[in-house]
Amino acid sequence: QVQLVETGGGLVQAGGSLRLSCAASGRTFSRYAMGWFRQAPGKEREFVAAIRWSVGVTDYTDSVKGRFTISKDIAKNTVYLQMNSLKPEDTAIYYCAASGRSSIDLRKLLAYDYWGQGTQVTVSS
Repeated sequence: QVQLVETGGGLVQAGGSLRLSCAASGRTFSRYAMGWFRQAPGKEREFVAAIRWSVGVTDYTDSVKGRFTISKDIAKNTVYLQMNSLKPEDTAIYYCAASGRSSIDLRKLLAYDYWGQGTQVTVSS
């Protein structure tokens, strides 16, 4: 089994920054990509960002482009989400996920095999 643990959430004022981390542990698996999703109260879980593990190609949802940056540290088995210029609408539980399959749409929930427990991000106005 693979475990994903997110850290770095918290309360921040609008315009502020947070950096989320997601550390992977457990059995070795051929990791193709890692992603970040979020879920606000009363809403469905939505794609935020993804990174293809070996080549580092990234993808972002339009609402976070230019503000969020996804990155990875292969040696630490960790993926990060740097969030700048935060807005109240960014408030949500943020989840990281890992996919072991190639040639799939990384914006879809079903593309991922493992999920973390989530970390709360609250942006006050």
